[in-house]
Amino acid sequence: MALQDKIQELMEMRAKARLGGGEKRIESQHKKGKYTARERIDLLLDEGSFEEFDMFVSHRTVDFGLDKQSYLSDGVVTGYGTIDGRLVYIFSQDFTVFGGSLSEMYAQKICKVMDKAMKVGAPVIGINDSGGARIQEGVKSLGGYADIFQRNILASGLIPQISAIFGPCAGGAVYSPALTDFTIMSKGTSYMFVTGPKVVKTVTGEVVTEEELGGASVHGTKSGVAHFVAEDENEGILLIRKLLSYLPQNNLEDPPLAPCDDPIDRLDDVLNEIIPENPNKPYDVKDVIHSVVDYNEFLEVQRRYAPNIITGFARFNGQSVGIVANQPSYLAGVLDINASRKAARFVRFCDSFNIPIVTFVDVPGFLPGTAQEYGGIILHGAKLLFAYGEATVPKVTIILRKAYGGAYDVMSSKHLRGDINYSWPAAEIAVMGPRGAIEVLHAKELSQIEDPHERAVYVAEKEEEYKQKFANPYVAAKYGFIDDVIEPRNTRFRVIRALQMLNTKKDQNPPKKHSNMPL
Repeated sequence: MALQDKIQELMEMRAKARLGGGEKRIESQHKKGKYTARERIDLLLDEGSFEEFDMFVSHRTVDFGLDKQSYLSDGVVTGYGTIDGRLVYIFSQDFTVFGGSLSEMYAQKICKVMDKAMKVGAPVIGINDSGGARIQEGVKSLGGYADIFQRNILASGLIPQISAIFGPCAGGAVYSPALTDFTIMSKGTSYMFVTGPKVVKTVTGEVVTEEELGGASVHGTKSGVAHFVAEDENEGILLIRKLLSYLPQNNLEDPPLAPCDDPIDRLDDVLNEIIPENPNKPYDVKDVIHSVVDYNEFLEVQRRYAPNIITGFARFNGQSVGIVANQPSYLAGVLDINASRKAARFVRFCDSFNIPIVTFVDVPGFLPGTAQEYGGIILHGAKLLFAYGEATVPKVTIILRKAYGGAYDVMSSKHLRGDINYSWPAAEIAVMGPRGAIEVLHAKELSQIEDPHERAVYVAEKEEEYKQKFANPYVAAKYGFIDDVIEPRNTRFRVIRALQMLNTKKDQNPPKKHSNMPL
């Protein structure tokens, strides 16, 4: 065969591979409002940057008639490219080939990409759209999943891993996204669950739809499995690009510095009035965050899950930071099981990838009640405590208003190696709120006052005394637990100066195989 004929054969095979399962299945994919595997890659990566691996791979199974059905690429498109000029590795599952089901060779393709990403030190993005394990391959497909899981585990904390769920993701397939750093789901077209509606009905008798069992809204609000919920695939792809802009390539690098002409000494007088006079009145902490960060831009993570704590990425003078903030406008900003887990996971991610943590504190304590205690609030609260105490990245903390009890300790206090701890003048730092404290401190005196009016006057008087002592940050400042009390409108400048000073910070934990955090 002449060279030109061989080149022609190559072109024809490439064209065949790019068609996946064929025109009819591509059309079916589009009718569901979904892109194909290759279209997703083209939308996500910089134009013309994609280099594909293993285009000519096909399965090697002969059972159940598969010897008569074979497709080039075997249901997953893999390779590398760039996003904003930065290297990323990618795999995109192709639902047009055997419903995107995972085979032995399919798994090997994904493992190859992940191995290269770890060696080179670049993020991995997985786009999931698969019916699960390829049943015809039996244990070989199950082994393929486990091979992927092992690499997810080894890559954790080494390179950023992002999962986009743009279709079904069920059974064993869900554990790979769960092991990655961030999971993005699209409304209406994606779902995740360990067992589907049919199995649920057989085992428990519950009748539930795929959307009710594992849709994007469920995982974005109730389970916390999804970190971002996108309106559609286009928004999901933009979210991936935006998220990566805050992250370093690997654990040995710092996040990229962005150009910034937002003045570091920009003052916002609104901050001097944002804290209500009434300590029980809420305000939106996101107004504080937007006011102090570069260009008022904040990428919130898990926005609809545990909204009593806020997590997300922003920049101060071009430097990427992770932000954690109690939210007084939801459950008074109290810490509960879900909020503790959400924030602990986020803090550990930031620490893994050299992203400084800025914490805004307004917390009345941990949520009381049997539901929380039976659910293990002690262990879950300890996760957040552990995450902050273990973190060695620069940590800047600003107490906005309340910091009561154990929650004061947990929220990046000086005692957990907080580097710079500031406070606003209205801060209240104490073991508990005034009413509870008076009931403990003056229990004997109160038990002897029978007249309700007299009792109320006594309580009000003692509460005022307590407030005079603790409803200000100066007692904590006297002991060095607060580095400075700052004017609220000057917060941006003070945080930026602190981060600049901490730029060369070095801190180490004692050498060990790994910690045993309270899981």
